[in-house]
Amino acid sequence: MESMLLPAWLERLLSTTFFSICQQHASAPRNECNMYCLDCKDHAFCFYCRSSWHKDHQVIQIRRSSYHDVVRVSEIQKVLDISGVQTYVINSARVLFLNERPQPKNSATAKTSSHLCEICARSLLDPFRFCSLGCKLVGINKSGNARFVLSAKKDEETGMGRRLPSREEDEQELREGIHKQVYRSTPLHPSSRTPHRVCSNSRRRKGIPHRAPLGP
Repeated sequence: MESMLLPAWLERLLSTTFFSICQQHASAPRNECNMYCLDCKDHAFCFYCRSSWHKDHQVIQIRRSSYHDVVRVSEIQKVLDISGVQTYVINSARVLFLNERPQPKNSATAKTSSHLCEICARSLLDPFRFCSLGCKLVGINKSGNARFVLSAKKDEETGMGRRLPSREEDEQELREGIHKQVYRSTPLHPSSRTPHRVCSNSRRRKGIPHRAPLGP
């Protein structure tokens, strides 16, 4: 029953420490361990480790918001049913938190909020059940009335559950997006535009009228 509700890698992901310096690439830039492989289900690693050892694996990138780990909805919803979890928009991207964030129960926000997390009682912006993936995990273990594993029907309807893009696919998509943006925003050269008539006959200004010479 539990295997039907929880993927095998989820608990390990939520207990992993991210953003430490990679020992293999300590002297290189972008050496923070902010990636996790859903195939290996091992430890966090950096950008260079992904290129070397996880090239064709399902990899998600973890980000930081106010010292807490978040993941983009566009990435995680392909492999998890995230229904019931509060999402937020940070830096123009919709994200959700991996684990709960402590909030004093007597805080003004908690007292005035009409929506609370079922597990940690954190105030929520919208009528969701949980504030994070970690709280949803606790809720599933307690009652089993939620799930993380995507159903086959939902996979068909939404296209979720498909393989996460590889690094090469990510870079290709980025290059195509930049190309399209440059193409759309580059104005046409005047010589390539469709020529227009400068002035139609109906709009031509009349000159000084010339009268017929007077007769004898």
